[in-house]
Amino acid sequence: MRFGILSTAKIGREDVIPAIQASEHTVAAIGSRDGERARRVAADLGIPEAYGDYETLLAEADIDAVYNPLPNALHARWSQRAADYGHHVLCEKPLTVDSAEAVDLFEYCADRDVTLMEAFMYQFHPRTHRAREVVREELGDVRAVEASFKFRLDRADDIRLDPELAGGSLMDVGCYAVSAVRGFLGEPDRAFAVASDGRDAGVDTTFAGTLAYDDGCVAQVACGFDSPHVERYRVETTDGWLEARDCFGPEPDQSVSLTYAVDGREVTETFEPVDQYRLQVEAFAEAATSGAAPPVDRAETLGNMRAIDALARSADRGAPVDVAPTT
Repeated sequence: MRFGILSTAKIGREDVIPAIQASEHTVAAIGSRDGERARRVAADLGIPEAYGDYETLLAEADIDAVYNPLPNALHARWSQRAADYGHHVLCEKPLTVDSAEAVDLFEYCADRDVTLMEAFMYQFHPRTHRAREVVREELGDVRAVEASFKFRLDRADDIRLDPELAGGSLMDVGCYAVSAVRGFLGEPDRAFAVASDGRDAGVDTTFAGTLAYDDGCVAQVACGFDSPHVERYRVETTDGWLEARDCFGPEPDQSVSLTYAVDGREVTETFEPVDQYRLQVEAFAEAATSGAAPPVDRAETLGNMRAIDALARSADRGAPVDVAPTT
């Protein structure tokens, strides 16, 4: 599969483009609003074609699919334009600014018979699959889950601090924490959250929320741009627990571990280094080629977006809210 890359974003340059190039697929073109920058990045990364705008890339490049790492508020618009040209779309998380826009985008792509997948790379790491398997098959009933993703964002002009581009820590890294707890508990029923804007930027830079379930389970999610880096999730069950650290963005050459305890017996499992971005690209390409639903499918993305919507709405209102059902 031949990919076109929309923008010269860091995640594309450092993670996704190398992952595509390490697979059996290729990066055929890259576009940027700055043509000179596009040409420079193309030369640095061995990409054959460079374009000074996204529309021309979509119209003229010999590609089958696009990878869209544009700012959140531009995901839907340029994913739709890619679909207009018949290109499959791998789009960075969060897929859209809210669940209503996500529904529209899925329907838009389905009408044009192109595959759309949200790029949640951590879901493709073998440790993620194993953690869910352990909780499902080896531990007792889950009672509580905690997930956090925080780091210190130093640049005052970073797009993640721009409310016009749907910035904020909940959208940027909180979406991982929400995804993680849902991976163990499924869809929540209610949400309560608080947020603060430590930069006076117009977006949340520290966020903490609770997702509640009718069966009594509780999930805690936390994210932010104002404290040292942390990535972790922990699951508490009636007979034990499970925990993982560095759980969302391990490097391709980094081995990782998973620790769990059941009935007083503690186990640590270690996983050899893998490139989860490459696994993501390969799964997306296989789905697009076969016509099958991608691993991160419509239901998964809409479930996550609706939980994020509810958390944001609760923080804005200062009161608990119901989570809209996933359909």
